[in-house]
Amino acid sequence: MIDAETSNREQGSSFLPRFDSSGLLSAVVVDAASREVLMVAFMDREALDKSLETGLAHFHSRSRGRLWLKGEASGNILQIEEIRVDCDQDALVLLCRPAGPACHTGAVSCFYRRLEGEALAKI
Repeated sequence: MIDAETSNREQGSSFLPRFDSSGLLSAVVVDAASREVLMVAFMDREALDKSLETGLAHFHSRSRGRLWLKGEASGNILQIEEIRVDCDQDALVLLCRPAGPACHTGAVSCFYRRLEGEALAKI
């Protein structure tokens, strides 16, 4: 039997993000125009709140252990146009307008290689 909170989270209209045991949820960033997947990152409550407040994609940097505005050093910010929420509210899709490459390597997307057998090939 599904409890009222689960039912509301899965079927209702309340935004009730479900962070994991580390306080994070997954965020998939997609180009709003081309629909290309640009990157995957993590958001904690602070990053989510800052993103909602500013309209710019903020994430939790696990390596730095702090809030991170995408593009704070490069200028390649991500302007959020829409946020989609999955069924149990533990993952988000951010439809964004990128102001430059999304990947720190300079590639448009972090997903610039595909697996061919056991080797990676550039797309």
